[in-house]
Amino acid sequence: MSDLSAAFAQVVEGRRSLRAFKPEAVSEELLTQVFQVAQRAPSNCNTQPWLVHVASGASIEKLRSEMSGRFMAGEMSMDFPYDGSYDGVYKERQHGSAQALYDSVGIERADKAARHVQFMRNFTFFDAPHVAFFFLPEPFGLREAADLGMYAQTVMLSLTAHGLGSCPQTALSFQADWIREVLGVDANNKLLFGLSFGYPETNAPANACLTDRAVLADTVTFHQ
Repeated sequence: MSDLSAAFAQVVEGRRSLRAFKPEAVSEELLTQVFQVAQRAPSNCNTQPWLVHVASGASIEKLRSEMSGRFMAGEMSMDFPYDGSYDGVYKERQHGSAQALYDSVGIERADKAARHVQFMRNFTFFDAPHVAFFFLPEPFGLREAADLGMYAQTVMLSLTAHGLGSCPQTALSFQADWIREVLGVDANNKLLFGLSFGYPETNAPANACLTDRAVLADTVTFHQ
């Protein structure tokens, strides 16, 4: 393995969903570097169909102070349906992921109250100093959402390579209208998900969570 491939493998293996961050803000210079690298992400016909709004400082504190209360009050507006269901091995992986998180923070599976508290931390961005919201302009759909996903993965790898951590969160799309209002985003831009990020709190129990991965033969077939 070359030095370059080894370094790449280290970045990929180092990226995972973190749920505890230091309050220290990332410098504007470093933020620019992270997102500039991600601009090289691929997309169909080089359309680059992503729009990202990064909230820091007063803007993230505005979101952090109200998002939980709005969710608990039943205020929901989603641009993309959240109605998928998992069966078979996919449900097993879903349950395994949840169990790994609960085990890391000492929550019993049957403790619904503690699980609720843990879930609600989504809406305070796990104390991260920054959150990015990923939008698709209308009328883009499934293909362009795949492009945005490749871009978001590149952002997360760039964050990891720069010593930062992140957590992609579907829950941050649950109040799309209000987020657009707070950040001044055009109504034609549809929110797919959010990403909390910053410097990892290395000693936090939640950040010790590791989810497993399927063996290669279960997901990849090589044809000769």
